[in-house]
Amino acid sequence: METQEVYSQRMAAQLKEWNAQIELLEAKLVTATADLETRRVVELNALRAKHHAASEKLKDIGRVSGEAWEVVKVSADKIWDELKNAMNDIHSKFG
Repeated sequence: METQEVYSQRMAAQLKEWNAQIELLEAKLVTATADLETRRVVELNALRAKHHAASEKLKDIGRVSGEAWEVVKVSADKIWDELKNAMNDIHSKFG
């Protein structure tokens, strides 16, 4: 079973990587048409919101212990999966 510290470190590293990917996607908007840019901005804002939620959950993980850690981990895994799926989706749209 993964420890709280290892889980937290793994999440922090992945969030950092995803943040860099989001920044690269934002840079691609410079060459997009106005209509496409508007849609992508909305999608990136939603992605940033999911990233923020995952970041906040990571802070929660650092504050809990014992049985509470298991409860927080379940909700963190859900947020994590949503962010991962959103990242995959937006990557396919940006090409």
